[in-house]
This record gives sequence, C-alpha cells and structure tokens, in this order.
Amino acid sequence: MSVKCSERGLIRCLRSPLDLFGTNWKNRMQIILASTSPYRKSLLEKLNISFSCIAPMTDETPQANEKADDLARRLAIAKAHAININDNAYIIGSDQVATVDGLILGKPGSIERAISQLEVCSGKTVSFYTGLCLKEAKTNTVRHCVDQFDVTFKKLSSNQIETYVNTEKPLNCAGSFKSEGLGILLFEELQGRDPNALVGLPLIALNELFQAFGIDLLTQSQQFNLKS
Repeated sequence: MSVKCSERGLIRCLRSPLDLFGTNWKNRMQIILASTSPYRKSLLEKLNISFSCIAPMTDETPQANEKADDLARRLAIAKAHAININDNAYIIGSDQVATVDGLILGKPGSIERAISQLEVCSGKTVSFYTGLCLKEAKTNTVRHCVDQFDVTFKKLSSNQIETYVNTEKPLNCAGSFKSEGLGILLFEELQGRDPNALVGLPLIALNELFQAFGIDLLTQSQQFNLKS
C-alpha cells in the first residue's frame, strides 16, 4: 500500500520552518524519512539536514523461511517504495531485525515478554541486521544494504533484568533494550562499524548510499539545505 502526500501533509515532521532546496515547491529537493520512529529521526538529525517524516504503510510479516538479513533488506525497500512523493526527492527506508540462536526477536510489547527476551539473551550474542534503502523518486532507482551489529550480553541475574525492564520499559524495542539509555549496562561487548545501526539507522552506510547517487552530504550544503 502506498502513501500519497500533499504539500500540507509534509509539514508535520519538519526539522526547520523551511524544508526546501529552492523557492518553488515543484523544484525543491526533499529528503524523506519513511518512518515516524523518534529514534531514527534523532539519528538523522545528526547529519544537520532538513527532512520530513512520513509513516510507511507496509506489511512486516516475515515470509516462510526468510532469513533475518533478507527480511530487514526487503522491509527497508518496501518502506521506501511505500512513499509516493514528488519527483524531486530522496526517500530513506530502514528496518531492523534482531536474532539470537537463529530465532528472530520481535518487539516485546509487554513487561513479561521483555523480561523473557532478556532472559534468553543473557550471556549470549544477539545480531542486529539493519536494512537500509535509499530511493531516488524521479527515477524510482533504489540502492540498499544491510548493516550487521553484534551485541554480547553479560550474564544477567533475574533482579537485574526485572529492574532494567521496569525502569526503562523498552517495550517497543527489538531485543528489549535501549542502547542509548540504561541498556548499555547490560552489555559485555559491542561489535560493528557504526553504533548508530544499533539504534536503527546506520549513518555511515546511509552516507555511502547518497554518495552512490553522486551526492556528498558534507560538501553540497547549498543543494541540500544543511543548517548552519
């Protein structure tokens, strides 16, 4: 299912009063984050660019025998394609899948399930696969990748697990923790090239996807309306 957006609808999640790269609406270069996740929004803000957020309508049900990295990639691509916007835009889709012992960990949704997930993760290494897709709207061309980040948990006591879950309530986080918060106290080791991937949006990989389209977010400040 696709989401069609009016000019007015794009105003709801702007970083700045003017989310534009020109004076005419039809000629503006836009960056769209196909997500309403506050975590991904916060990460993208690190790049000091203007962008808007739109919720993609996608079915996130895994396919039969689908591997975690394939699922993350497929959903990231689906989210980017779910946004139909004017031709002068780049659309970012991202999705994260966590696995332990070959099993996919979903968002717990409840205190009890969060505790159960952390009991399973205790003393083990959890792999997080973050699918990333960048779509050039005018050509419908996509570039995509999957970034893996591994988290080794300390051996956790029942008291530690229950205290953490009741304190931070990571009920909407795969793996039942927030690495940007108290969740860091649960870990023994982190392995990966970009810690942003663990939160949900690998910025190093995203920059590489923009560069693959010939776009340098660091130097093309006028074209991409970087904030001073």
